[in-house]
Amino acid sequence: MRFPEDLLWGSASADFQYEGGFGEDGRGVITQDFVTDGSVDAPRMMTYRLPDGTRGETPARTSMPKGAVGDFREGKYYPSHQAVDFYHHYKEDIRYLAGMGLNCMRFSICWTRIFPTGMEEKPNKKGLDFYEAVVDECLKYDIQPLITICHDELPAYLAEHYQGWMSRVTIDCYVKLCRALFERLGGRVKYWLTFNEVNILNGYSHLGTTDCTMAATYQCAHHMFVASALAVKLGHEMMPGALFGAMYAASPVYARTCRPQDVFAQMTIRRRTLFYIDVMARGEYPVWQADFFKDNGVELVIEPGDKEILSQGTIDYISFSMYRSTTCTADSELKMNVLSFDPNPYLEATPWGWTIDPLGLRYVLNEFWDRYQLPLFIVENGLGMVDEPDEDFWVEDDYRINYLKDHFKAIKDAVELDGIPVLGYTMWGGIDLVSLSTGEMKKRYGWVYVDMDDKGKGSLKRYPKKSFYWMKDFMKNGAQ
Repeated sequence: MRFPEDLLWGSASADFQYEGGFGEDGRGVITQDFVTDGSVDAPRMMTYRLPDGTRGETPARTSMPKGAVGDFREGKYYPSHQAVDFYHHYKEDIRYLAGMGLNCMRFSICWTRIFPTGMEEKPNKKGLDFYEAVVDECLKYDIQPLITICHDELPAYLAEHYQGWMSRVTIDCYVKLCRALFERLGGRVKYWLTFNEVNILNGYSHLGTTDCTMAATYQCAHHMFVASALAVKLGHEMMPGALFGAMYAASPVYARTCRPQDVFAQMTIRRRTLFYIDVMARGEYPVWQADFFKDNGVELVIEPGDKEILSQGTIDYISFSMYRSTTCTADSELKMNVLSFDPNPYLEATPWGWTIDPLGLRYVLNEFWDRYQLPLFIVENGLGMVDEPDEDFWVEDDYRINYLKDHFKAIKDAVELDGIPVLGYTMWGGIDLVSLSTGEMKKRYGWVYVDMDDKGKGSLKRYPKKSFYWMKDFMKNGAQ
């Protein structure tokens, strides 16, 4: 396979799943610090259905909406505190990425490493020093940093005292964070993402509000739209040549049948994903969203000047995650999570019920290009599986290699046959990290195995898998 020479290939991560370093060098508490693993106090179970009709279940993580270190429960495991300790392994991990020949690394900023409560006037120097060191280490190997400014978290203080993104105070704090990052890293980082998967966020750990109603979620989203637009405008002023995007969960939802009612339901459901991109890429609310708000009792508070801000701070490119596809009918329940629908019976699934759909990736690339005519960046895709290492920590992950082959072919077809401008591809969790949905380590995605179990025990040593060497060969012989 041959791809454009300037295509970026890399790894992606989120700080609370990867970084660790809890409480070190002035880092404050984030909302994700209160999220447990999936095995606390006989937790509720998260169920899923496989394409063959069988059902499975896995422990669901729980989030405690508290805001002081003293509120952490003794003897309970909070994965974000250590994660897989990128904080102390960043040079080694970046060296592994460079060893494969990758040229991009997506990582996120821990907000409270820069502003411990979000309210401080001056940033924490040690926090900025760390991220500058990460950027410098990437550039040493000609790896482009791709920074997510806010990845599903915020300072616990802002959640406790201001209900997070329900308050416009959080907008000001976010812009202050952006300014500090742009001042320190400007000129060395070209690619930025203002928010991660903004279209599926709700609740305490993500938005900082204990109110999970639709009305609250969309009010929070509006404030995030304004914050993103302000960040884009500021970034363009401070860093000419920098490109700004936002990230969306984009796994497709197909109509289960060709019954017109099912097809219309699919369109309606898909619009709920595209709505967020519409606002941030086009700079205004789509007209059809007003009827949706009216029908669902959503009355947004939009301050004077907000509409002008949205129009002036549109994104430069669209990035997205694509892991699976689902199906829907006219009878499907309307959900805040626009991805949680029925499995696709034509596809194989992972042990967690996530269907594998390479053509779906090409489908989304075409869908987004047709609608927006903006460059596209695949910033999350990958296969979560139970990797079984031998006594030497060697993992024979041919299933991951086959997954990547199929998805890379879909990207190539989209570029070569469909004419889609793709900026790059970053595989989720190139170095094994903690699963977001279940808090497990056994659900692994990486090219590199990390010796750590579901309770954070292990040496944390890194070991390349078979897919590491396959990817190295691909970068040398197939990606250029």
